[in-house]
Amino acid sequence: MRFSKYFLTLLFIAGGILAQAQTTTLTLPQCLDLAIKNNLTVKQDSVQAEQARVGFIQAKDNLIPSITGGANRDLTSGRALNPVTNAYITQSVTSDNYNLQGQVTLFNGLALQNAVKQTKLAFQSGKMNFQAAKDLVIVNVITNYLQVLDAIEILGQTKAQLAVAKENVDIAQTKENYGANVTASTLSDFKGAYAAGQVAVVQAQNSLEAAKLSLYNLMNIPYNRNAELTPLNAEDLRGDNGIDPDQVYNTALEQLAEIKAATLMRQSAEEGVKSAKGFLYPQVYLASGVQTNYSNLNAQSYYEQFRNNYGTYFQFGLNLPIFTNHIKKNAVTLAKLTLENDQFIENNTKIVIRQNVQQAYYNMADAYNRYQALDAEVKAYTESYRVQKIRLDSGVITSDLFLITKSNLDAANLNFISARYDYIIYSKILDYYQGKLAP
Repeated sequence: MRFSKYFLTLLFIAGGILAQAQTTTLTLPQCLDLAIKNNLTVKQDSVQAEQARVGFIQAKDNLIPSITGGANRDLTSGRALNPVTNAYITQSVTSDNYNLQGQVTLFNGLALQNAVKQTKLAFQSGKMNFQAAKDLVIVNVITNYLQVLDAIEILGQTKAQLAVAKENVDIAQTKENYGANVTASTLSDFKGAYAAGQVAVVQAQNSLEAAKLSLYNLMNIPYNRNAELTPLNAEDLRGDNGIDPDQVYNTALEQLAEIKAATLMRQSAEEGVKSAKGFLYPQVYLASGVQTNYSNLNAQSYYEQFRNNYGTYFQFGLNLPIFTNHIKKNAVTLAKLTLENDQFIENNTKIVIRQNVQQAYYNMADAYNRYQALDAEVKAYTESYRVQKIRLDSGVITSDLFLITKSNLDAANLNFISARYDYIIYSKILDYYQGKLAP
């Protein structure tokens, strides 16, 4: 029996230590770092940027000569050509051939040179897409982090309101015991308000859990409900209500990686059209090579034949694309369609960014105005609550009138917190469009 008590005590202690060990504290930089490292879209864009880099390298390598070599052994029997005398014989022949050749394109309508420009711009666009993916993760994490802090403050406020409601119940219960309540429903009124406060705390707790879960999903790590977030400093919780949305948009055109990526891809498509048209022109090339051979019909040794049969050639050639099943012509058409599509993407990207900037600005302005109005409302209801509390304690007013005042103050406090964080969140979104957010 004593052993069981000791075992249970150790079990509870171990459980407490384990629960404490699982409680972690996350800072905003840590959340940003985890989200960027674990985000699959960021990883995918990183791979695509690397693919574009390889394509750029290959386009440059296509300008240098290509060198190929070959070796083959032929075994023939019966009637065959004597590789030494070029006369026909009837016997088994073994022969080896070796060659090494190189070729370089001198001109093909600048197709290769324009391909270099095309792939270079595509590589730069890929890097901008990679940066844009990281930027989007950053703004999402920052705004979600703020939403968690907002939910934490809301929960703290509802708990404080619940504590006041519990105090009112205790006072009403004491008065009820002495028959000092103004009305018969005073105690039940306060109990009902206390129950409503408990519901509000549960709802606030659920909202906090949902906000934290959303943040963990952005970081792509298992959810830890015991995790705590480090509060931000006053500088990070400032908004900027004096900005001009048109200036934000103009800055976005210059700074935002998403727009840069779309513009670079459109420029790459323009070079792609030039490259495709280049293949319609004749190709001028230069080629050179060496070769040698061996045959068992030759009396010389293998080494002597390898050295004596050595030969070289030099070739200056011209290829005319007279008819190629319209492959090159259709390639030009497809390149033009790609350009047209990339132009649409660039224009649409700018339109969407302008709309998003305007929406974020007006959302911020609305939140700021609500924040200012609610600040005055909270101060007014705080004074009203103070007065009504004194009148309630003096028996001048009934509980229902007092609870109306308290409900107004509670709602104003919660709305004030939400408006403040809405204002900050939309300010951060506008910072994102101006390229001010950094990991």
